[in-house]
Amino acid sequence: MNLLGQPAYVGRHCGSHEYRASKEVVDFYGDALDDHHPLHSEYAPPLLYHSECYEFVGEWYLKNLFGNLHGRQDWFLFAPIPVGAPVRTRSTIIERYHRRGRDWVVNETDVMHAETGELLVRGHTHQSFLPPKKDQEEGGFVVDETTAKKKAPPPPFPTATGPDLASLTKTIDDRRCWMFSGPGKNYHTDREQAQKLGFPTIVVQGMMSTCFVSQLMQDHFGEGWLRGGRMSVKLTNVLWVDETVRVHGRIKDEEPEGDRTRVHCEVWVDKEDGTRVLVGDASATKTSE
Repeated sequence: MNLLGQPAYVGRHCGSHEYRASKEVVDFYGDALDDHHPLHSEYAPPLLYHSECYEFVGEWYLKNLFGNLHGRQDWFLFAPIPVGAPVRTRSTIIERYHRRGRDWVVNETDVMHAETGELLVRGHTHQSFLPPKKDQEEGGFVVDETTAKKKAPPPPFPTATGPDLASLTKTIDDRRCWMFSGPGKNYHTDREQAQKLGFPTIVVQGMMSTCFVSQLMQDHFGEGWLRGGRMSVKLTNVLWVDETVRVHGRIKDEEPEGDRTRVHCEVWVDKEDGTRVLVGDASATKTSE
């Protein structure tokens, strides 16, 4: 049962909103993430509505919020969002599954052009929840050093041997957290709220790292990212306020796709001490030579 007492079933429509991708909204995003690509004078950043799925958490989150984690994020870019365009969103539960002692719910959020109906961007957010407390073992933490050691070591990554994309360096301060996850006080924007939920300081919202990867891809591929870009990443560690990360990409291979070529990349985000907070794949298109 979700927060509103209704079943979180596959196919459930969670809600929709209408917005305008105004220049002011685009500029705010650019200031928040230091993402000022020349294309943004014509097209909005593709992940402008990165957290729209969370506008409907009461419709798709499970009841037990203790220990819930954003574990994976997929993005599908179909067409650019024109600056000034009216857009409509749609949120739907598309999958539920159980894995490694957790219940997972997948929310699909579409961003469409409100006038033409064209699908512009689609996101799949994989959120995991612990089972109800009555079904959990007594004592212990959600994750501690002991449980972490039980995990199998990750496979070698990256494995790609192609050229590297120009990396990005980002420091996430209080202002950036507020601009990205505000304006309200929550554990992504306020230390006191974070401590109430058992965290020592502000937890940087996982979507921010996916936006950094999107910037990396757009910087390299331009419109080839906005028209047909794909991203599938796992969020592998907590990122805290005032930490600095480096965003990486490396070309893995290429394959023909009609009259274009799709370029597959491995992408990852690391803290200064080498801790990896995101890992996965992304691809974009380019005109075939």
